[in-house]
Amino acid sequence: MLPIIQILGLPFLICILMSTILGYLGIHVLKREVIFIDIALAQIAAVGSIAAHFAFEAHEDSVVSYMCSGGFVIVVGVLYAVARRRIIQISLEAVIGISYGIAAGAALFMVGVAPGGHLHVQQILAGSLLWAGVSDVTMSLIVFSVVIFCFIVFQKPFARISNNYDGAVAEGVKVIWWDCLFYALLGVVVTMAVKVAGIVVVFAYLIIPATTSAIFSQRLWVRLVINWAVAAIASVGGLLFAYYLDFSIGPAIALLMGCELAIAAVVVRGRQLALVID
Repeated sequence: MLPIIQILGLPFLICILMSTILGYLGIHVLKREVIFIDIALAQIAAVGSIAAHFAFEAHEDSVVSYMCSGGFVIVVGVLYAVARRRIIQISLEAVIGISYGIAAGAALFMVGVAPGGHLHVQQILAGSLLWAGVSDVTMSLIVFSVVIFCFIVFQKPFARISNNYDGAVAEGVKVIWWDCLFYALLGVVVTMAVKVAGIVVVFAYLIIPATTSAIFSQRLWVRLVINWAVAAIASVGGLLFAYYLDFSIGPAIALLMGCELAIAAVVVRGRQLALVID
């Protein structure tokens, strides 16, 4: 048992840290109907990382790489906040899709001209959960704690905008400023998480548990408990599959969460049919 703990202990801690903050953010993302913002921000963070490597020969785990990725993400987050309030011809989801397409094209272009660029793409897609170290856990704990603290302090305006954007506008809430802060915080979390876990896992942690919890309840604390339980079970299963069956951790975790969502949908549908029959 000890070798398993030694090998999987730190990756499991990283999974728990990510699921804690991403589970909460996923509820906001679903309410705001910006489902693919995580993939878009992750792709933009990848562009920042590749740009840092191309311009400064910075390693993907260097401070310069983090600063470039975070800077790109924050700038685009401000764009999303302004676009939702000022652009009425198209939806914010369309703006997110457009930004993702541009970012993906830019990443592919830079991969072609930057030495070793393909290694950065592989890192961003697959991550390196199995090789997470103490420094990854420490840095994630610090960054995620700061973000969680900000969400606790500013919980009311964030929740007001997520629950009813038009109502918040009518009440005179400065939605652009609050959205800028929201997307900036989300971008910081995504930048940190993608560096360790990759796009697939981060997107799965953000969306799938939040969707599963929405099937059962709309109460925040109930949804959070379900979110964290779904993520924890999938994390343990994915890590054990990787250890015993030589599976890739990221896809295994995502697939297990998908199975949990399917089971939850079947259970809820079964309850509904039972009530109809009764």
